[in-house]
Amino acid sequence: MEAVRIIITGGTFDKHYDEIRGILTFKDTHLPEILRYVRCTLPIELELNQLIDSLDMHLANRLKILESCRSAPESRIVVTHGTDTMIETGKILGEAGLGKTIVLTGAMVPYSFTASDAVFNLGSSITAVQILPAGVYVAMNGRIFPADRVRKNRESGTFEEA
Repeated sequence: MEAVRIIITGGTFDKHYDEIRGILTFKDTHLPEILRYVRCTLPIELELNQLIDSLDMHLANRLKILESCRSAPESRIVVTHGTDTMIETGKILGEAGLGKTIVLTGAMVPYSFTASDAVFNLGSSITAVQILPAGVYVAMNGRIFPADRVRKNRESGTFEEA
């Protein structure tokens, strides 16, 4: 059974509420806790790439993600990412033509909040990365999209075909 690498980049997925300052911020990733909680038996390699809101990402941040994907020994990779700009990162990964299966996913509501979509989206992405051919995809809202044919609908808070 081939391991799957999860590259962690932050986004709403990993935010928590700082009750002192009254803002959403980053403390650490929730991925180890989530994987224990769901009893995932697939071999997973976690890589903390960065903890950043995707609205604060620049080309250098995206190239850091690309380099992690390129250097990963695994051919199947999930990237947790902020939903606002995951499509831009997907474009860079797709243009690189790495010959790997890469699935980007995120959350509209932080994992630490009730009614978060983080666990559902992560589970969808882990399943998708095991069965899809090489390419770059987005897993959100129970659907899998080619990364070059998806958009975020900001009014509905969902992803849809572009």
